[in-house]
Amino acid sequence: MKRGIFLVGLFLTVVLSCKPQTNEAKDITVENLQVVLENEDNVQLLDVRTPQEWAEGVIKDPIKIDITGEDFEGKVLEKLDKTQPVYIYCRSGGRSKKATELLAKKGYKAYNVLGGILEWEEKNKE
Repeated sequence: MKRGIFLVGLFLTVVLSCKPQTNEAKDITVENLQVVLENEDNVQLLDVRTPQEWAEGVIKDPIKIDITGEDFEGKVLEKLDKTQPVYIYCRSGGRSKKATELLAKKGYKAYNVLGGILEWEEKNKE
């Protein structure tokens, strides 16, 4: 199973690296995010939910910036490395889609996690 996930991740990496690099918002499934988190170091995982939602649980150890809070763009510029991909999630995908589009316009390699933390929790039930 791990080998299959690794091969999917490897395939995804090869496909993405062969495309011309454009800064447009992209989507990623929770399965592919899991591969990224398992196989890459220093992943920029951005949780754009509210502090109340963070208290209910997060994926791994995210950077937390509330998209509805004050100075979202300023905090993004302060905390994120523009040279590295950013994987963005919220509760179900709406806010993260907006954040992904915004960051892509600012020059980030931004990926929206489809289905958000609800999909993550559904796929990762023990």
